[in-house]
Amino acid sequence: MAIFHMSVQIISRNSGRSAVAAAAYRSGDTLTNEWDGLTHDYSRKGWIEHTEILLPKHAPEKYKDRSTLWNAVEK
Repeated sequence: MAIFHMSVQIISRNSGRSAVAAAAYRSGDTLTNEWDGLTHDYSRKGWIEHTEILLPKHAPEKYKDRSTLWNAVEK
């Protein structure tokens, strides 16, 4: 039997953290933060098997792009 587990964290720019950097790390992707211009490259994380962006039906299609989504969150 599978056991569900979920963890939620608040990523605060005030404490020097970035939602874009956190998204890049969790997805094993390369994302550039438009706010500070830093590129976060975690593409060498080979153990990530699947990433997906799930959006509500009414959400704009542009948010299917991870960089667009998380930079909008940062704004």
